[in-house]
Amino acid sequence: MQDPDGNYGQRQISENRLEAIPFSFSEPPTLIYFTCPEGTSLCPRSGFPDFWTAHIWFVPKEKIVELKSLKLYLNSYRERACYHEELAHRLLNDLDQTLEPRYLKVVLDFTRRGNIQTDVQVEKAQSDYQGPRAPEWKTRYDFR
Repeated sequence: MQDPDGNYGQRQISENRLEAIPFSFSEPPTLIYFTCPEGTSLCPRSGFPDFWTAHIWFVPKEKIVELKSLKLYLNSYRERACYHEELAHRLLNDLDQTLEPRYLKVVLDFTRRGNIQTDVQVEKAQSDYQGPRAPEWKTRYDFR
């Protein structure tokens, strides 16, 4: 079906919200990992695009994220201006609020620009959580 306005994709993105779906397998803890390699946002200083890959690990309690809603949510940042650190915290907070997971970690791996490589990591766990966690993050430029 053809969209007469040619705005189907933009409309889908603008109307999107993160959607949680029930998950009934809380034991043993399930560590879920997503990589989303086509993220873009705008630099608030220059207006130039920033390109990034999102790495998301979480251990659900009772909900998981519906993947199309996650894709559209991440795509909604294409036209938003935000600093790298701010973006990582927004993703963490929105996912945490929607899913209420036992554990959540977000790493944003930004494409090098201006000879500076930036990776931002934010992590959150329920106070009593002792289960599996994301592996230690090493950037693609980590030569240790």
